[in-house]
Amino acid sequence: MVRDNGLDKRPQVAFVSTYPPTECGLATFTHDLLQAVERQGWSGLVISADHEERMEHPDPRVIYQIRRESIGDYVEAAELLNRSSVRVVSLQHEYGIFGGEMGEYLIPFLRRLQVPLVTTLHTVVPRPTDIMRELLRKIVLHSDAVVVMARAAVHLLRTVYGVSVNHVYVIPHGAPEPLPIAPQDAKAKLGLAGRTVLSTFGLVNPGKGIEDVIRALPMIVKHFPNVLYLVLGETHPKIRAREGEQYREMLESEVKRLGLERHVQFVNRYLTLDEIRLYLRATDLYITPYHNPDQITSGTLAYALASGCVVISTPYLYAQEVLSDGGGLLVQFRDPDSIADAVVQLLSDPYLLRYHRAVAQRKAVGMSWEAVGRAYARLFERLGRPLSYPLGVIQPQPAYADLEQAVS
Repeated sequence: MVRDNGLDKRPQVAFVSTYPPTECGLATFTHDLLQAVERQGWSGLVISADHEERMEHPDPRVIYQIRRESIGDYVEAAELLNRSSVRVVSLQHEYGIFGGEMGEYLIPFLRRLQVPLVTTLHTVVPRPTDIMRELLRKIVLHSDAVVVMARAAVHLLRTVYGVSVNHVYVIPHGAPEPLPIAPQDAKAKLGLAGRTVLSTFGLVNPGKGIEDVIRALPMIVKHFPNVLYLVLGETHPKIRAREGEQYREMLESEVKRLGLERHVQFVNRYLTLDEIRLYLRATDLYITPYHNPDQITSGTLAYALASGCVVISTPYLYAQEVLSDGGGLLVQFRDPDSIADAVVQLLSDPYLLRYHRAVAQRKAVGMSWEAVGRAYARLFERLGRPLSYPLGVIQPQPAYADLEQAVS
């Protein structure tokens, strides 16, 4: 840490996003990205979003909390950043996080903000409503740089949203390093020795398609009686608040109806990072059976590949791109038979399984938080507003040659 007279002199970046202890994928991503860029010499601050009311936050890096439906908070947050020593703002955009219709309260924040803005788009919908399209267009136009996690998103921004992509960069979704433990040892620690483990992790909601895997299991178990499918994670808090545990209870009923109690295990809690890493090391095949064909990124798929897991996935946009050259197999949407065929094929052919695992391990290098943090840090350095330097001191120029810029 660079200090002068006891003060932290690192350049500052402020993240605008949900943030732990909020339980959602976006909050986890932001926390991980903040830590990654801090390892590259930056100091991270947070404007946390999606609050009903303000609270005493446990992390001192959170300097302001935006109440979701308080439009004045968005303006006040921008003014706070303008007056600060923050060099660049990193906005993490997802529909449903910010107030107003489809998050339109974000626009006053963008108009008032005078600090260079780097926006990461976590959703780019191929068939947006008019307000979704116009909102995303405004966000892109107000941003000094835009980051997406798949090349497909660049094409959509150009063709569907009609915006220039000359300032759009492709940086992969980051993922932690694999836990340094052998898969068999991981299984032993979890009490899963002797089992062939399939898993899906993340906040559980009806769009996950977990029922399709459960319905595929009878055919899989005929060939591999030691198979165990782990459903890892609690129900999404917003789904639970609105619908209770209806979806999870439906899944549990399907398990009982099909007589699969020995072959499905629910771990109904919000997992720590170390727990996720341990379960992934114990996983033989990781499955993302998601129903939304337009999904443009998946943190759980990134985590699984980074852990060296072979993946079976439905062909949503992100999965198509990431698995196009190996690392797993694609299956049909809402099709248990297709899932069963893929599982049996991979488990029956050790050479095929070994090939896809080797591809996954090769991809893991570029998806590490170390590599992703380095790419973001260089982008921040390129775009950040200048610091005040003493007379005669020449400001160093950033190196950003290895940023992958997407051009039309």
